[in-house]
Formats: sequence, structure tokens, C-alpha cells
Amino acid sequence: MSQAKPMTVRSTAKKPDIRRDPRMLFLQLRTLIALFILVVIFSFTAPAFLTTGNLIILVKQLAINAILGIGMTFVILTGGIDLSVGSIVGICGMIAGGLINEGLVLPIFGVSIFFNIPIVMLLTLLVGMFIGMINGIVITRFNVTPFIATLGMLYLARGGALLRSNGATFPNLVGLEALGNTGFPLLGTGTILNLPYPIWLMIVFAIIATFVALKTPFGRQVYAVGGNERAAELSGVRVNRVKVLVYMISGFCAAVVGLILTSQLVAAHPATGTNYELNAIAVVVLGGTSLSGGRGTIFGTIVGAFVIGVLNNGMVLIGLSEFVQVAITGFVIILAVVIDQFQQRLQRQLVLQQATSQVVEQAQVKGGVAN
Repeated sequence: MSQAKPMTVRSTAKKPDIRRDPRMLFLQLRTLIALFILVVIFSFTAPAFLTTGNLIILVKQLAINAILGIGMTFVILTGGIDLSVGSIVGICGMIAGGLINEGLVLPIFGVSIFFNIPIVMLLTLLVGMFIGMINGIVITRFNVTPFIATLGMLYLARGGALLRSNGATFPNLVGLEALGNTGFPLLGTGTILNLPYPIWLMIVFAIIATFVALKTPFGRQVYAVGGNERAAELSGVRVNRVKVLVYMISGFCAAVVGLILTSQLVAAHPATGTNYELNAIAVVVLGGTSLSGGRGTIFGTIVGAFVIGVLNNGMVLIGLSEFVQVAITGFVIILAVVIDQFQQRLQRQLVLQQATSQVVEQAQVKGGVAN
């Protein structure tokens, strides 16, 4: 006599799949969709939009926001914010300009030391990273909220930029052959394969940042800190070190932008970079990075930079006033934040439905086995 096998019951209810839900797919691709729509609109309304010259200018301009946005992405992924990047751009430009025109002044010895351009750039980048490190230390060691800490640094760095030259500009940063410090303008005006250096820098930064974020332990720690700081700490992540490092990355990116802008202008002005922190935050948010941390990509930030760049460029070409441009840009940013909040609520809802479906299925299976 054969023994009856236990009957297995499988639920016929369709379990929700977050990855395949059309609403989630649309929300995840919203920035690319917005970019496509803007390109189509301006292609018809502005005949000069798709010309080679305009596209090169467009990408060259948006590269500034993209590089700043890359550094800001790491900060926001940890749940922080960096309001000081615009001021770091300004003070780093002034540091570079002062080193080229005046050199490193040593009053005690009555001499000035002039460096070649690679050393000038290196020193400037170190200044940006040092300011970022100070931000990170204030936030982690003194438990100051990122908003307040970086807001204070915004004023401190801008004041330092003004004090560096008493509010004056360092003009004509071409250097002198005799001092061996020529060639600085090449950074902002030079080209490789007919593409300006800033575009190549944006591409290199995007590739490196994507690799770091997705393929390295540090990148996984950044996401872990932003997702659940306490859980990350309990799992062995050195949370404070991660936070300090992301602010140093942000300061480094801001210093690079300071060098690029100063090189393009062939002059250093203490007001350079004013409000750039808002542009950086805008491209990160438009790119889908959550302001609460733990979710976002470098690719999304680059696409967000393209959206802002295409929008601004197209509005200029069709003749909209500067005031209208500012208002529309602000509306787009608010809309992006609202959509991000909606995406988070929808994701939580789908996760809850999926968990409920799994519990019901398991109960049905156990009931079938018992019968």
C-alpha cells in the first residue's frame, strides 16, 4: 500500500514585483524621459539648438554642474548636505590666482616662491580637500548638523576668498616664462579631439565615481550609512570616517571647478561660484538621489546635469528672460523633490504588499501540507 504524499498548495495570487511595476519604472526613468522631452521641444523651437557648436558649448557649461554634482552625490548618499561648495569654488580660484600672480609670500624671509602650474593645481586641490575635511570633522566630532556646519563654512570660505585680495581680482593669469608658471589658461580653453578639457574631466570623473560607488567597499559603505547609519555602525562600518571622506571628495570636486572657472576667465574673482551649491543640489535631486540618503546613482546625477543644462540653454535660445528662467528652474527642482517623495511612498507601499503576499502564500502552503 503506497503512502500518500503531502499535498502542496501554491498561491495563485499575483505577487507584486517592484522592479517590474510600471509606475516604478516610469519614476526611475523620469530624468531620462524629461531630458528626451526637452531635447525634442528645443529642437523644434530653437533651430540653433542641435548645431555642433551649441552642443559643445552646452556640454562644456553643464560639465561644471556635473563635476560639482558628483561630489555632492556622495555627500547626499550618506544623508548629508554640503552648502559650502560654491564658496570652496571661489576660495580655490583665489588661491590659484594668488599663487600664479604673487607666489607663496614668505614675509619672514622677504621672498615669494613661484610654482609651476601642476604644483599650483595640486596645492589648490589640497585646499579644497582640507576644507571638506574640516566640514566632516565638525559634523562627526562635534555633532553639528550638516546643514549648519556647511552653511557656516559657506560664509567662512567666502570671507577667506575676499580677504585673500581685499575683494580685488587677480587678473591676467597667464604667468611668466621666467617664473616657469605659464600654461594655466589651457585647462579651461584646451581641447582633445575638438572637445574642451572640462568635458573630458566630467567624463573621467563620472567613470571613476561610478566605479567607486558601485564596485568598491567604500561605495557600499556610503550607501549603507545613508540607508541606516546605526545598522551600518553595528555591522562594522566606520561611519565617521566615511562621512569625512565624502566631504573631502566634495571639496576636491569644488576645487577642480574653481580651477576650471578661473582658467576659463584667466582671472580669479572672490565672488566666483556664488550659488553654485544650489545648482549642485539641483542636479543631484533631479538625478533621482534621495535627500534622505541611501539611494541614488552617479549616472542619474550626470543626466540631471544634462536636464538643467539643456533647460537653461534652450530657454536662452528661445529668448526667455533671465527672471523667467530662474522661476522655471526653481519649479523644476520643487517638482523633482515632490516626485522623489512620491516614489519613496510608492516603494514602501509595494514592499509592504510584497511582504504581505509572501506571508499569505506561506500560510496557504502550511495549511495545504497540514491537510
